[in-house]
Order: sequence, then C-alpha cells, then structure tokens
Amino acid sequence: MKKKILFVNISLVNGGAEKSLVNLLNEMPEDQYEIDLLLFRKEGMFLPQVPHYVNIIEAPDALKNLYRPVKDFNKNTITKVIGTAISKTLTSNPYLMREFRWRNFYRRKITRLSKHYDVAVGCVVGECTYFVNDLVSADKKLCWVHTDYVGAKCDRRADEKYYQNMDSIVTVSDKCADVLKTVFPEFQNKIMWLPNITSSEVLRKRSKEEIPERIDEEKKLIVSVGRLIPLKGFDMAIDAAKIMKQDGCQFQWFILGNGELFDKLNAQIEDLELKDWVKLLGPKENPYAYIAKSDVVVQSSKYEGKSVVLDEAKILGIPIVSTNYDTVVDQIIPEKEGLIVNMDAEDIAHGIEEMFNNQMLYKTIKNYLNAHEYGNQADVEKYIKLIG
Repeated sequence: MKKKILFVNISLVNGGAEKSLVNLLNEMPEDQYEIDLLLFRKEGMFLPQVPHYVNIIEAPDALKNLYRPVKDFNKNTITKVIGTAISKTLTSNPYLMREFRWRNFYRRKITRLSKHYDVAVGCVVGECTYFVNDLVSADKKLCWVHTDYVGAKCDRRADEKYYQNMDSIVTVSDKCADVLKTVFPEFQNKIMWLPNITSSEVLRKRSKEEIPERIDEEKKLIVSVGRLIPLKGFDMAIDAAKIMKQDGCQFQWFILGNGELFDKLNAQIEDLELKDWVKLLGPKENPYAYIAKSDVVVQSSKYEGKSVVLDEAKILGIPIVSTNYDTVVDQIIPEKEGLIVNMDAEDIAHGIEEMFNNQMLYKTIKNYLNAHEYGNQADVEKYIKLIG
C-alpha cells in the first residue's frame, strides 16, 4: 500500500526552495508514494515541472483568500487587513508579525484538511510549518529550513512552539544544521541536514536549449540568478558592474529573477549608465541555458542556506565568483571551483576581472569542475529513508 505524503508550500515561483521541492518530487518513486502538494497560491513558473503523479490539491478557500493580494477583494480580505495591521503595531520583526497574525487571525478562518497522511512536510520556514502543525492530521510531521536561520534573521520565538511538535527539522547543509542546533539546543536530536536534490542529467539536457537574448561574442557573459530582494545583494553587483565598465572591461551581465527591487535596480542601472552592460531579464523557467552559455556565474548574496544556483553552475562547469557569506565555504573550494570575495562592490568587480584576466586560474577552475560530478540524485534515498 502506498504511503500518503503531503508537501505544503506557499507557491512555485522562482526560488531555490521551490526548485529543490520540484526536483525532489520528480525523483520520488511513483510506485511507493501517493503524493499531494498543497500550495497557498497555485502559481509559479515551476508548476509545469511538477510530475503527473503528484496531485496538486485544492487549498481551503480561506487559505487561498488570505494569501491573495488585498486588491483582489474577497470575504477574508478584512481579516487579512486587520490582522496584518494589528500584528505590525505589535512588532517590527516580520517573522514574529506573521506568526502572531497566523495564530490570532488566519488559523481560525482556515478549515482543517480532512485527509489523514502518513507524513506531512512544511517546505519553508513560517506559515507552511504552522499550517502542517495546526491544520493537518499526520502520523509524522517534518519541516524544512532552507536557509541560515540566523543569517536570515529568523526568530526563535516565532517557531519554537511549532518545532516542538515536528518529528524532524531538516535543513540543507551541515553549517545550517549547526546554526539551528545553537538556536534550538533542546531540539538538536531531531535537527538534521539533507542536500538539495539536483539532477545533473536534467540540467545538462536543458542547458542545451536556445535562449531568445542576443549574446555579444566579443564580450564576456556574466549570469546571476536569484530573487530581487535586499539579501541577494544585486545592488552591490550593479555597483561592481560600474567599476568594471570604468576599468574598460567588456562584458554583458544577465540577472535572472524577479522581486520587490526590480524597479529600484532598473533605476540604478539607468542612473549608472549601464543599460548596455546589465540586463534584468526577469524569472526564467530554464536558467540552465543561460548559466551554460556564461563565462562566469556571480553570486552577490549577503547570506544563503545552500545555494541551488551554485550547485547548478558547478554541474555545468561554469566558474563562480561569490561573496563570503557564512555558508559559502560549504559549496566552493577557493581557486578550484571559484573565487570567494569580500561582500562589497569593489571586491566583486576585482574577483570577476581576475577570472577574466588570469587564464591559468580560469582554466584550472574549469578543468576541476568538469572533472567532478556534482549531481546528487543518489541522495534521494536519504529522503526516502527519512520519510519512511
């Protein structure tokens, strides 16, 4: 008899956690599991990649309503507006605000799922875990923490009562697990880490697809991928591009992703007269084709849990320049897989220029990457063992 598994996520918009979830779903054995996926918002560019044997179930009406934009007025909009306003008057911490709103306003409006599951998984920090804890019946409950808990400025007070009821708290690297054990020492026996699932076979196949944008063969191509939010540091990346332009470097820089800073970053590009150098291309369902055609992948993040993009770049044999956020050493061997630079525009620029100008270094990194296998489909067995 197949085990009944539920995964709960906000949506399937562009992001590392969403991509990791879809990759895992595609590797799970169809003959062993009956898999349901509940999305607060049934949207996102990864929806078409959900395998046919995964049932995307209909979320309760109140849940869908509460996570719609306020402009889409519905019978739960007043609860959303009042709950958000009151929560924001009590705390400026976004994690505590959302937990207070969930506990005192949202949870009371949302219908509990009627189906019983063998295993239920909250796929991101916060409300997905709260939903699994409060409104799902399951023999075993798990939550994923796809980030450096401290680096992301998460708050123990928001999650402690929910983690108490989880059977396992799963994160994405040993460094992230160490951070969680420091914040939640009482839960250290159920904190563990499992790597994001990345299929090298799928990546290499899709990387050969064409892209609509014109690539100038006379220039180096830089690619960055990520949400356009403050913690991804794209403002530093654009400032680095200005320095490189002033240094006479010939390059194109494609930034793939969407987010709250799209307009602000576009304005920065215009103000610095970089329109012919840096392009915000929006989210791309197939970023691998862009990564594969690049000379360098740049990550300008201020923190990460474990970067899916870096794994993808390594699989495709593309040298990396990354800022020195806490967990980057889990993924990059300096001068073998890429360069780790200080978290400022000048160092990012100089790191990229070093890649372009030092052909011996570039070739050494390229050869090292191509000589190693970074795909980890085999790690699916670890997930299957955890789920049972």
